[in-house]
Amino acid sequence: MSSCVFGPVPSRRLGRSLGIDLVPFKTCTYDCIYCQLGRTTRKTAEKKEWIPVEKVLRDIKEKLETMPDYITFSGSGEPTLYSKIGELILGIKEMTSVPVAVLTNGSMLSDIGVQESLMEADLVIPSLDAGDEDIFKYVNRPHESITFKSMIEGLKNFRSKYSGECWLEIFLLGGVTGITSEVEKIAAITRDIMPDWIQLNTVSRPPAEDFAYPVLQSKMMEFAKIFGENCEVISEGNDIFKETHYRVTLDNVLGMLERRPCTIKDISTGLGLHENEVVKYVQKLLTNGKLKCVKRKEHVYYEGIH
Repeated sequence: MSSCVFGPVPSRRLGRSLGIDLVPFKTCTYDCIYCQLGRTTRKTAEKKEWIPVEKVLRDIKEKLETMPDYITFSGSGEPTLYSKIGELILGIKEMTSVPVAVLTNGSMLSDIGVQESLMEADLVIPSLDAGDEDIFKYVNRPHESITFKSMIEGLKNFRSKYSGECWLEIFLLGGVTGITSEVEKIAAITRDIMPDWIQLNTVSRPPAEDFAYPVLQSKMMEFAKIFGENCEVISEGNDIFKETHYRVTLDNVLGMLERRPCTIKDISTGLGLHENEVVKYVQKLLTNGKLKCVKRKEHVYYEGIH
């Protein structure tokens, strides 16, 4: 069984993030039109222990030498579909002082068991992409068991109990939620959730659907004011390069690109390699048929072929 740990990858939010991929590729409660990983292939709300806890902890221990800023449950699916995520968080806490972050779409937070399992995480970042049921269904295309109302109530309930840091990511789309009336609906809901911090995001990598397109940066800055002082617009391309002190392999590079499309610079900052070295690895993987190349505006992204 291959490693479920990837990176560290450069994160606009968390610096160098050691990613933990707990579920099979594109196993999710949503099928978001903007997802950088493409269409969901297994839409489900069923929790499972997809990978043995012991194996995940072993894989993490082997990668701690990479000196990540965070250990982050993210990857290529919805991490709260992993039935033993709470046990896993406790195991990591016994192993290292590196903070644990959970990036979740928030859809499973209506489940009390899921809420309890995340209580020991240092940071939880749920997402909110809509201000009503119709836009929710259009943008997120949720599993049939998940309603907008249950998702929102779950977010509110979790926040009222959770004592760690809670940030809320709001993903805006041009012509859909990137208009003032829709932003105001979402802002009203966030005031009830009361996150510590709000991050506005938009399309920056090739999305699942061609009709999902970004909001202009100037409009994003304008919308941020609607949410108040505890809101920021996530900026692309922070320079978080750190020279690596471990040997990078082709598998390390491929592991990154199987979970998210990256530019040469993304790979360089994530793995601590000079860009010239990254180009050599990418060329080998392209030659071997392991990668494909996707162009978006002035950027070239590479992603693993599954």
